[in-house]
Amino acid sequence: MNTGHERLWVGIDVGKGHHWAVAVDDMGEAVFSRKIPNDETEILQLIATACDAAEHVQWAVDLRGKTATLLLVLLTAHGQQVTYVPGRSVNRAAEGYRGEGKTDAKDALVIADMARIRRDFTTITIPPEQVCTLRLLTANRRDLIAERVRLINRMRDLLCGISPALEGAFDYARSKGAVTMLTRYQTPAALRRTGVKRLATWLQRRKVRNPQNIAEKAVAAADRQHTALPGETRAAALLGGLAHQLLALDERIASNDREIRETFRSDDRAEIIESLPGMGPILGAEFVAIAGDLSTYRDAGRLAAHAGLAPVPRDSGRRTGNLHLHRAANPAAARRRAARPRWRPAHRRSGAWSAHTTSRAAGCRPPCRPWAACSPPAHGTPEVRL
Repeated sequence: MNTGHERLWVGIDVGKGHHWAVAVDDMGEAVFSRKIPNDETEILQLIATACDAAEHVQWAVDLRGKTATLLLVLLTAHGQQVTYVPGRSVNRAAEGYRGEGKTDAKDALVIADMARIRRDFTTITIPPEQVCTLRLLTANRRDLIAERVRLINRMRDLLCGISPALEGAFDYARSKGAVTMLTRYQTPAALRRTGVKRLATWLQRRKVRNPQNIAEKAVAAADRQHTALPGETRAAALLGGLAHQLLALDERIASNDREIRETFRSDDRAEIIESLPGMGPILGAEFVAIAGDLSTYRDAGRLAAHAGLAPVPRDSGRRTGNLHLHRAANPAAARRRAARPRWRPAHRRSGAWSAHTTSRAAGCRPPCRPWAACSPPAHGTPEVRL
């Protein structure tokens, strides 16, 4: 091994097709700078080159998503320590370096230099298979829910151009029976011709809940409009197609949710997480997908800070914490706060924090205590693992 340098810091600007790696020594001078294709052979060659150049190598990346998965897995498999330097920190620090241009090589240099100077960046670990599965499933669920909202908005827009009364008669986001009706009957004229009795029978055959009530409301709305609006025929055909898509999408969401529940409840921590107020298998799965095994949190307070629930100054008005983790953890905090009136006076404490911040903080700490059982021990206390 060539030990020309005792220690090197290698910063990698991660990309989809290729990465750029820059190594700096303890004086901040660049040792090598090269473009690396996102290929296993090339990455292994980079690892060998860096390890031959120094006794100790510290790696740093600015992304830890799908594009960096191969790189991170190979580095971890070869016993290399990798730290995460957030892209926002890189962009801000780059302003202090010479040159106006923004290149991959410059970003990689900044990443390496920041890893050399600072010691407070998070060390990246490869999560277990179960956590990776939950991350994929919960991310897929968010995409499906966003698509569902888009479909419902398009349906409402088309239906408003056919019959505003029919559009306002049902909550199509929650009434599966109303959406089922729209797969065949989209216009007031069609509903009036069908009548309440035939429509209720048609809905009942499709196992719709409360078919009589839906039929009565739909025909009553149709009776309030006898004028055919321009483009009604084409809009009705498009609306029927969207209704079919929405029903199929609901099946996909239900199937995805079943897989999330099965995967989450196979985790040893699921029982304790679900015992928290407001936490079910879906929010619990999101919590595990983001927080992992909690080994990266020093204590429950760090977990609360990551979720944006810890009391912190908010003078600039910016939100703090991981929004998905905040969404998963906040119901437990809100329900515990509502159940314990003695915590409510914290709402009135203004100080350096906003009323919104203190209201969140008032409920965050006690619900975090069960999660502390998964956290590393502090001050010599016994470690409890789920």
